[in-house]
Amino acid sequence: MQSDVASSPTRTETLQSLVYSSVAVHPFSDAELDALLLQARSRNDALGVTGMLSYRNGSFVQFLEGSEAHLAELMSDIEADPRHRDIRILIDEQISERQFSSWTMGYHRMRTPDGPAPQGFRDTFTDLAQGADDVITAQAARELAFWFKVRSAR
Repeated sequence: MQSDVASSPTRTETLQSLVYSSVAVHPFSDAELDALLLQARSRNDALGVTGMLSYRNGSFVQFLEGSEAHLAELMSDIEADPRHRDIRILIDEQISERQFSSWTMGYHRMRTPDGPAPQGFRDTFTDLAQGADDVITAQAARELAFWFKVRSAR
């Protein structure tokens, strides 16, 4: 579902990017994921928030973009949501423009790899879930965002 919610923040607002990971308290079915996305897209549209969500093997990674105040409000609700735990902020920074300006909540179901990554490759999603140092984590989050945007453009 795409929407043009990418209105610029007002002059007094700061555009913020926030990326977090979390672990589902139980594996999500396709129907549960669809319901979650419907809820997120509606709320994000009302707040002028854009972003994307990835889910794989019980783990979430979500990118959110919007005003600092709206992201704080949204994160308060996300942290109180009983459907997941172990919320970890990966990136929280000011940005000059949105990466996901066309999506109230882009989504991609990610498959679990059949085996280890080939030599010379790494599993970016696992890097995020395992909590490497801040520099590696931020780079992995940016790689995942880039991968998502490229796949969505196909």
